[in-house]
Amino acid sequence: MSFTNLYYKRAAGTEKSCYMCNRPTKTVLATKDSVDFFYVCDGHLSDQGFASLLVDSSSTPGAQKPALSEEEIQKVKEEYEARQKKRKEKEEREKKEKEKEKDRVAKDEKKDNIGNNEKDKGAEDNKVSATVQSPPPSGGSSPPTVVHQRYTLHREIFAMRLDIHKKRRQTAQAKNIAPRLPSAPRGNLG
Repeated sequence: MSFTNLYYKRAAGTEKSCYMCNRPTKTVLATKDSVDFFYVCDGHLSDQGFASLLVDSSSTPGAQKPALSEEEIQKVKEEYEARQKKRKEKEEREKKEKEKEKDRVAKDEKKDNIGNNEKDKGAEDNKVSATVQSPPPSGGSSPPTVVHQRYTLHREIFAMRLDIHKKRRQTAQAKNIAPRLPSAPRGNLG
């Protein structure tokens, strides 16, 4: 299995030793599908003999614009308007329910005596305020996309990475084949 010489710089949660100098680092270089990854210190990333930073005009955050068609933009607008309409209808329903609740409380106050009215009013206000305090579900905005720096390894370093993967593959293949091979003879010679 071969992979391309294109690595993305990412931050790891734990420190491990650098692949080249064994200094602790949290920086990881990984291929897009994470077939190959290794920890590397920032000193080696700045070394031209180790890796080269790929700079594209589209990789800068200010120059990058999403390529959306008019249909996609219109679809998003319609979804947003539908959500706003549902939210508005929900608020109107809650408003009507509050009015009905206030009318019920007012009727109950007229029927009950003054001492009971204060207790009921406090309890009803707590119920109404509890329903009002629940926040409406938010639209769920997507997190901003993170643009990772891209690197290509020096050809000798990349050849080392390919050799490591080749050896790992061969070792795994040998472990799979070993149980199927016949055992060595154990009898005496002669």
